[in-house]
Amino acid sequence: MEQTTTTARNIDELFSKRPLIISGPCSAETEEQVLQTATRLAATGKIDMLRAGIWKPRTRPGSFEGVGTKGLPWLQTAKKITGLPVTVEVATGKQVEDALHFGIDVLWIGARTTVNPFSVQEVADALRGVKIPVLIKNPINPDLELWLGAMERVSKSGIEQIGLIHRGFSSYGNTEYRNAPMWHLAIEMKRRFPDTLMINDPSHICGRRDILQDVAQTAIDLDFDGLIVESHIDPDMAWSDAKQQITPERMGEMVANIRWRKEDTSSEEYHVNLEKLRQQINNLDDELMQILSQRMKVAEKIGQYKKDNNITILQTNRWNNILDRAYAKGEKLGLTKDFVTRYFDAVHMESIHHQNKIMKQ
Repeated sequence: MEQTTTTARNIDELFSKRPLIISGPCSAETEEQVLQTATRLAATGKIDMLRAGIWKPRTRPGSFEGVGTKGLPWLQTAKKITGLPVTVEVATGKQVEDALHFGIDVLWIGARTTVNPFSVQEVADALRGVKIPVLIKNPINPDLELWLGAMERVSKSGIEQIGLIHRGFSSYGNTEYRNAPMWHLAIEMKRRFPDTLMINDPSHICGRRDILQDVAQTAIDLDFDGLIVESHIDPDMAWSDAKQQITPERMGEMVANIRWRKEDTSSEEYHVNLEKLRQQINNLDDELMQILSQRMKVAEKIGQYKKDNNITILQTNRWNNILDRAYAKGEKLGLTKDFVTRYFDAVHMESIHHQNKIMKQ
């Protein structure tokens, strides 16, 4: 039995829903595959919106690049059958026009497009005069200015409802994830735009299905507003990104197993105790700043000795010794090696900066 299609008012309400759960196949392959995936996802009762890749920008030629415009009527049918709105990725003005022609409810701009301001501008120009929500994925490389620039270009085209999708970033040496989460970058965007929808894409972060639940829970614990997860009726046989897709039923289970947390509570006891702990954090931060300032003053004295004796600023053996000592100490204190590395890298660069000023005097 067909259900009524989604109205503009429904979309406005849906876009403000928390959490917002989006799911569907990485790629629309056949009409049967799209409709089966859609109906099985709808049957879970956990999905708010259907997604499917129609045009697939691939890294290398020869890979499956999507069925193209002929897949859009399949999504129309899925929308009629399930009553769920649909969303697709667009990368060109023509794709925007085609998606709008076939009644797509929400558009998203992919990571490979966000990284190119010319492509984003073409999409933005095609959106002028259109009322439709647009989601923007972070660029492939860890550059917040590109992400911010894409938001500004789309906003200037007249689009009022803009959301963000955090799908991780390409990172040299990254082995655990397909795309390193770099949570701090998404958190910074949330800090700058606290009222903007921020959705996590664990599928593209993980690249494999066995760690999807953990990454999705981390996102929710960080107060993300929802998830976009790839689902397929037969994931192992998917034409693209097979390893990161899950069945509709598993998708329903994953959402059901997430522990949903709230941002605040009315408990007075909670606020009193939390404020005491936060004040401790403030005091410790003040002490850290004082200690770091003292450290830099010592670094400046070292810089002066190096200058007087015509010695280079960087001493590789000394730096390795500092790191080895810090790793050993950090492990005993319960600090991760990754944190210790990033912290001491930052301290080291600041120390070099101070010594460099001495050298130039």
